[in-house]
Amino acid sequence: MIKKIQVEPVKYREKYLSTSLLTKAEVEHAMDRVVEQVRQNMICIGGRFPTPAAKDGSYGVIDNIEWTDGFWTGLLWLCYEYTGDGAFRELAERNVESFLNRVEQRIELDHHDLGFLYSLSCVAGYKLTGSGTARRAGLLAADKLMERFRETGGFIQAWGTLGARDNYRLIIDCLLNIPLLYWASRETGDERYENAARRHYQTACNNVIRDDASAYHTFYFDPETGEPVKGVTRQGYSDDSAWA
Repeated sequence: MIKKIQVEPVKYREKYLSTSLLTKAEVEHAMDRVVEQVRQNMICIGGRFPTPAAKDGSYGVIDNIEWTDGFWTGLLWLCYEYTGDGAFRELAERNVESFLNRVEQRIELDHHDLGFLYSLSCVAGYKLTGSGTARRAGLLAADKLMERFRETGGFIQAWGTLGARDNYRLIIDCLLNIPLLYWASRETGDERYENAARRHYQTACNNVIRDDASAYHTFYFDPETGEPVKGVTRQGYSDDSAWA
């Protein structure tokens, strides 16, 4: 059961409806520009990954250790799908091998961002190529994410030692991680993944999303009872501000 929220009317509706749609040529021009930028980045990044944030106007190069690394591999797969150029596929498949090693060795994966990492890299690669390596990596990542599901409260714990009171919380961003569990459930026929994803979704909607449809960044629960405690921010302006 999902609580009801107050839906505000869209302001300036007619203004946006009267704006012309992008043409096919405009979209293709934008896509071609993205493809060229990715090609250039492939030269400097190689088989590694860009840093999560830029410093002095540019991104550094790191090993496969950050929560953002799946985004780069996802770009490679999108470029391959758009152009059919095997260069994108070859580098993406090298990345997939790295992701398999990362999950098998459990390198920097004690957090909830397994979906950001593996849906965009390995699940996407499996869907495009049928790669057994990508499928194995995706399913192992789903298993790793399942370790963070807390029966008491019914949610995926974002960070920290599992069950610890000072980290017994979810964050709104995790809704973008749970598609990994839905995929794993369809792929294996095991309903455990889907049931955990659905319970997390319901818990998030009923707690982290406020009555006016804005969202807290994080939301705490009591580790003994599972009862909701409070919504706070970790990186936003304030506990009462809206996480965007």
